[in-house]
Amino acid sequence: MKKAPVNEAGFISKMLIIWYDKHKRDLPWRKSTDPYIIWVSEIILQQTRVDQGKDYFERFTGRFPDISSLANASEDDVLKYWQGLGYYSRARNMHTAAKMIVEKYDGIFPADYKTILSLRGIGEYTAAAIASFVWNQPCPVVDGNVFRVLARLFAIDTPVDTTAGKKIFFDLAGSILDPQYAGVHNQAIMEFGALQCVPRNPECLICPLMNICIAYASGEVQNYPVKRHKTKTRNRYFHYFYIVYNGYTWLHRREGKDIWNGLYEFPLIETESPMDFSQLQQTAAFQELFRQAGRLTISTSNLPIKHVLSHQVLYARFYRVELNGQLDSLDNYLRVLQQDIDQYAIPRLIHIYLENLDRKLPD
Repeated sequence: MKKAPVNEAGFISKMLIIWYDKHKRDLPWRKSTDPYIIWVSEIILQQTRVDQGKDYFERFTGRFPDISSLANASEDDVLKYWQGLGYYSRARNMHTAAKMIVEKYDGIFPADYKTILSLRGIGEYTAAAIASFVWNQPCPVVDGNVFRVLARLFAIDTPVDTTAGKKIFFDLAGSILDPQYAGVHNQAIMEFGALQCVPRNPECLICPLMNICIAYASGEVQNYPVKRHKTKTRNRYFHYFYIVYNGYTWLHRREGKDIWNGLYEFPLIETESPMDFSQLQQTAAFQELFRQAGRLTISTSNLPIKHVLSHQVLYARFYRVELNGQLDSLDNYLRVLQQDIDQYAIPRLIHIYLENLDRKLPD
């Protein structure tokens, strides 16, 4: 097991905590030792920057201030208050875990690391964060920021995205953890990676660990951490139809294992390649949707909206379609008042379109 020398490990932890005490950000979840609050904050921050996550955290905890309120809510309500954060499986997993805590643990968040780890959607990092932040349990946290700090300090060239690399970094994180101050140490090293030991152009000359950083001594800070795998992405082409008639529009709830499961969207035609409207009209899907429509009034967004997800890039076009009468092809869709769209959880992509549309409407 890779370890830091005992004297060096104690120095690292001490310097990180001193640095943290001086530089830590004033964040709402740091004012609480409620495991529910820490849990929510950590799940939000898994795929969201801190500056973006604060408002979402306060909105979500304002609506669901404790485990029971989350457990008793409907999935639609939970997804609505998660709207804009993306990665909606996080919200569904939290909802499921909250129900489990109510049913199995009488609504009391478990304090045991292994039990926390057994909850839906909680991995080793999140379980360690909760256990150490709330109960000061000596569980090392290893996230992207910690990977970077340790990789540079010890010039570890084993890729972080491999099984061997993850074990090395986990063991190393544990070896420098002062069990007496586990919670503050973990918060300190994460914050240090977020603010000081940043991915590009870190200010090494004012780093309190400069004198023991092997990567800095060798002039190779930018070469760490090492990654082996390059994420492959695929392009998808979405054509949305904002269909309106007598003040109503139509929505569909996405289901299955694709993106945005449980969210609502406009009628959609997905194509394998980019298409302009004339090409789209020739597709079987378009003919099926508007076969009985007669004359249509259609306005389109000028350019596709590019929406980047973790492994996908979406190119979406929106078409506003005014009908002259009802369409049987819309019977399987949910008819809602246009003014009530904001009551439904919709993808950020559609929210952006509606925001831009509102700006273009006359006063």
